[in-house]
Amino acid sequence: MSAERRIIPIEPAGSPGKSAAFEYISTRKDELIGWARKFSIFPYPFVTACCAMEFMAVSSTPYDTDRFGAALPRFSPRQSDLLMVVGTVTHKQAPILLKVWEQMCEPKWVMAFGVCATSGGFYQNYAAVPGIDRILPVDVYIPGCPPRPEMVIDGIMQLQDKIARQKHVIVTKDF
Repeated sequence: MSAERRIIPIEPAGSPGKSAAFEYISTRKDELIGWARKFSIFPYPFVTACCAMEFMAVSSTPYDTDRFGAALPRFSPRQSDLLMVVGTVTHKQAPILLKVWEQMCEPKWVMAFGVCATSGGFYQNYAAVPGIDRILPVDVYIPGCPPRPEMVIDGIMQLQDKIARQKHVIVTKDF
């Protein structure tokens, strides 16, 4: 009593006769991967100044970033995909920040946390970088001195929407 399996061939996208099953799978792939990635954000906190207290408050019980999939900070750039620049960045720290960003695997995102990371803050002098967007491409800006935890959670939610809308290329051209 052996049941015979029927194999339905799924042709690659470049072939002349695309099957309906392949079209369905390839259109839903980005939605599925986007949903999985947006709830598995691993932040790397690059904390340099007083915004660190608010960063710690965001991870505490009342705000609980775990429900957004961003609870466990990774302290290795190779294990993280979100670089959270928290506080003032000086010109001396800029090459270190760039090296951390370069060591992160793709896909990677950057969040400027606080007014000092977004625009240099009230440190308008020769030592402070006037915004980390002069060093790195920033995906989400969180203003405030210091930003409230609600604003940080809103920034995480904006980043999740951006991740879900992106095209997720993880397979070959045949799929």
